[in-house]
Amino acid sequence: MAAPDVRAQVDSLLLQLLRDLEELEAKRAALNTRVEEGWLSLSKARYAMGAKSVGPLQYASRMEPQVCVYTSEAQDGLQKFWVVRASAQTPEEVGPREAALRRRKGLTRTPEPESSPAPRDPLNWFGILVPHSLRHAQASFREGLQLATDMASLQIRIDWGRSQLRELQEKLKQLEPESA
Repeated sequence: MAAPDVRAQVDSLLLQLLRDLEELEAKRAALNTRVEEGWLSLSKARYAMGAKSVGPLQYASRMEPQVCVYTSEAQDGLQKFWVVRASAQTPEEVGPREAALRRRKGLTRTPEPESSPAPRDPLNWFGILVPHSLRHAQASFREGLQLATDMASLQIRIDWGRSQLRELQEKLKQLEPESA
């Protein structure tokens, strides 16, 4: 490979790396804003409902996640993160619940409760009529979680770009003495 081709690859990779860094900085600023909004809204809810009405004593004894963070490896070897709502069924959960055939006629049984019902909204732990600021805090933290997963994927892409840039710079150093 000729030195001008390597230089062109270095330039394009460097431009992509700078775009990714700029995007990462924007997402960090947005994440900080969302987290600040979330905590401010949470403090407003505590003020409106009373300090003891919004706290750890109101948490459910068994908490279940509302969202899950998944990771996968793309074709180019980079990991990608994404957020999936816990109520969405994964392919492993779809299908018949019983392996045997069911009896259509005969004794009627009371239906068994589902083993894993859809997760309830955690805002119901604090009462039925919760202030809007508590809902706003929940939405801000959810948006922050989405931004955090985007940032993690972007950071992996930046690290990969930096390693590729180093390799191309080494290749360029080896080609430079040959051309001189």
